[in-house]
Amino acid sequence: MIENLKNIVEALIFASDEPMDINAIVEVIKSVTRDENGEKYIEEIQNAISELNEFYEKNEMAFRIIKIAKGFQFATIPEFSKFVGFMNTERRKKRLSQAALETLAIVAYRQPITKPEIERIRGVGAEYILSTLLEKNLICIKGRAETVGRPLLYTTTDEFLKYFGIGDITDLPKPREMDEIMNDDEFQEQRRKILMNVLEEEIENEVFDEDSGGNGTGELKFESDDNASETE
Repeated sequence: MIENLKNIVEALIFASDEPMDINAIVEVIKSVTRDENGEKYIEEIQNAISELNEFYEKNEMAFRIIKIAKGFQFATIPEFSKFVGFMNTERRKKRLSQAALETLAIVAYRQPITKPEIERIRGVGAEYILSTLLEKNLICIKGRAETVGRPLLYTTTDEFLKYFGIGDITDLPKPREMDEIMNDDEFQEQRRKILMNVLEEEIENEVFDEDSGGNGTGELKFESDDNASETE
């Protein structure tokens, strides 16, 4: 076993901006140690991550190393997530509209899927929403369908997994599980609180816009689900 492997693994995952998979860790070790048989460390790296998490738990640390988007990343434990979430204003900037969430759910569960199929399911045009999701790198184009016109096929990305905090697309809840979640009293209470927070934030933003002159004409502008701006 390489000396201080546990510390090396910890340092690499901590320093990485993206979830770091074991193969990437192996490549770093191979490059630094010049050991061409770095693959022999895979099991030891997995054990090192488990031991690190045991240490964090034993010492009541506020974080753990979790598997997400096929890699490993540091994450705050749920007990403290609401405090980090309050601080994390960047996440608010990336908040998705209801239309975007609906479209993303369709892509996630029916991928690969074409734009006409998405529009048929939602009953409205999907061009703008798909462009937004592509821009945010939550979906990507994976070739063309073998149908008339050969429309583009859309699938989710690793960024999608990171955004929703899941390790693999197979971790998405099944329809039956979703029904159970939706009927859970605790879930409904949390949903109510989230909706209230969103409403309060929107009201604060409207007041701020009104106080500062809104869009420069004293009018407030709102954005619909499909980004069709209307002046109220």
